Amino acid sequence: MTVTAMSGARAALGRPGAGARTGGTLLICLALVGLLGLLSLAIGSRGLTLSEAWTGLIGHDQTVNSIVVWRLRMPRTILAIVVGACLSVAGVVMQALTRNPLAEPGILGVNAGASLAVVLSISLLRISDVHGYLWFAFAGAALAAVLVQLMARRSADAGPARLVLAGVALGASLHAITGTITMYDAKAFESYRFWVVGSLEDRDASLLAWLWPFLAVGLLLALASGLTLNALALGEEQARALGVSPARVRGLALISITLLCGASTAAVGPISFVGLVVPQVLRLALGADQRRLLLVSLVAGPVLLLAADVVGRVLIRPDEMEAGIVTAFIGGPVLLAMVIRRSEAGAQ
Repeated sequence: MTVTAMSGARAALGRPGAGARTGGTLLICLALVGLLGLLSLAIGSRGLTLSEAWTGLIGHDQTVNSIVVWRLRMPRTILAIVVGACLSVAGVVMQALTRNPLAEPGILGVNAGASLAVVLSISLLRISDVHGYLWFAFAGAALAAVLVQLMARRSADAGPARLVLAGVALGASLHAITGTITMYDAKAFESYRFWVVGSLEDRDASLLAWLWPFLAVGLLLALASGLTLNALALGEEQARALGVSPARVRGLALISITLLCGASTAAVGPISFVGLVVPQVLRLALGADQRRLLLVSLVAGPVLLLAADVVGRVLIRPDEMEAGIVTAFIGGPVLLAMVIRRSEAGAQ
């Protein structure tokens, strides 16, 4: 991208005072991540005070509190932070790519592909452990994203609308197959239903140890694409005039979304609305500059997922409500409000 293009993209999407708002929002989100992270370490079947959780965290010894914090709750907390960051960043990229603020990463068929792969691994191979079908879920998510891209490219106009339609069509087909299998295979349904709601419960650090290369590459690609996504937001013709190749931007963005969503879904199951709600809230606060949205979403996503996980542990104690259910309760009203807002804006 040329210097002229960079200046043009910045000028078109810049907003006075955006830098100060970005810094302030970033600091607030970091503080919330710290507070919610400590609450995540404290809340569980064995309740700890914040002081006990902090002592166990910094002590890292063989006391009961330290063992509970480090062995049982720290992996779950780290996973919530990483997955929340990845899903929200993927949401920013997806909405910029499709130029649709109501789009979320699952529209590419990633969740549907992962779900079908998990059901097949349970039904055909009798795999019943999350570590066992981890790679099946990731492979299914990646394959679905590739198929969506191939379907979209069959048209001369392989633009955002075609991509969305291909994703919706493939997702519906894959969900139909998944539903058929689980209808006739009770054991597959029994195992699948605990995965499909999206949960951080009983997840350990080994999941991240296996998936971190994919997550790291996906995040790097996404964060590096901020300026070119700004140019693409101006329209494809304007982007070309600025020296940006829309096809190349879409290709790299799709790779990023596939890696981030595929690995995240494989680790914790499909968690909806994080990639939809976080970019929307940030866009209202920070404007449309994708660089700022991508940066702040790294810490805003963990705020939402940590909060959902903590609330889920408290809401129906001594049982737990899965984080995916809590985010759905939060995201549903937000999505409805967004649709109403867009309808009112269109009517004016």
